[in-house]
Amino acid sequence: MSTLTTIPLLTIDGTPTTLAAYSGKALLIVNVASKCGLTPHYTGLEALHQRYKDRGLAVLGFPANDFAGQEPGSNQEIANFCSTEYQVTFPLFSKIVVTGPEKHPLYAALIAAAPEHIPHGPWREKLTGFAAKNGFPPPNELPELLWNFEKFLIGRDGNVLARFAPDTPPDDPKITTAVEDALKAS
Repeated sequence: MSTLTTIPLLTIDGTPTTLAAYSGKALLIVNVASKCGLTPHYTGLEALHQRYKDRGLAVLGFPANDFAGQEPGSNQEIANFCSTEYQVTFPLFSKIVVTGPEKHPLYAALIAAAPEHIPHGPWREKLTGFAAKNGFPPPNELPELLWNFEKFLIGRDGNVLARFAPDTPPDDPKITTAVEDALKAS
């Protein structure tokens, strides 16, 4: 795998780890939030995890509070919410920063490898209106993350294959086809 595997991470319970723990797997890395309009993506992410985990896909959730304060909880509160409200069984990691100068090195590397996402719908326009109505800053410009639930697909070799816009549902054919292709690659 690539240098992504050497970046220090913490699991949601605080255990030190790296992506090397998932060597040989395809990964779908997602910045998640519990109080976002896209939070129901947890259901689709869990379904994707269940559908493909035995074939070598790992969905990995990275909680972040970077967008409109939509992930305010502690790691324990996030873990409890995900397991009780969405029955999440895929791995969750400690809350991190995913935008701006303080962004976690994992997200700095992911964004550098995939500076543009595959668009889905008029999400930027919706976010612009949401931000203006609620007094929030406007959405980030690329290459920064646009919002919660951007999805990065990493191949078995550790290379970033694709980046999907936040509003792309986990069961969208763009994602499932890319996952299938990633799992076929050796």
